[in-house]
Amino acid sequence: MVVNPYSEEVRDDVILRVFKEEVENEELVWHRDRRDRKVEIIESNKWYFQFEDQLPIEMKKGDVLNIPKESYHRIIKGNNDLIVKIFEY
Repeated sequence: MVVNPYSEEVRDDVILRVFKEEVENEELVWHRDRRDRKVEIIESNKWYFQFEDQLPIEMKKGDVLNIPKESYHRIIKGNNDLIVKIFEY
């Protein structure tokens, strides 16, 4: 059984996802998504996003990330909880 490093709630095709401050770095693995995603940052304190072969970028409240399907990426743990809204298309 796979245990996700986040909790989530789905409302009207929008995913609200929370990564708790207590998540272990080892749980935040490189991965690919099956669909294109737009990710809106709701809360973040020194959390980072990284595409393969690129430098990490700090995620700040109000930022929007566009993640093409099948692109290798990860998040890097920061302080406090990370809260994002995910729109798949």
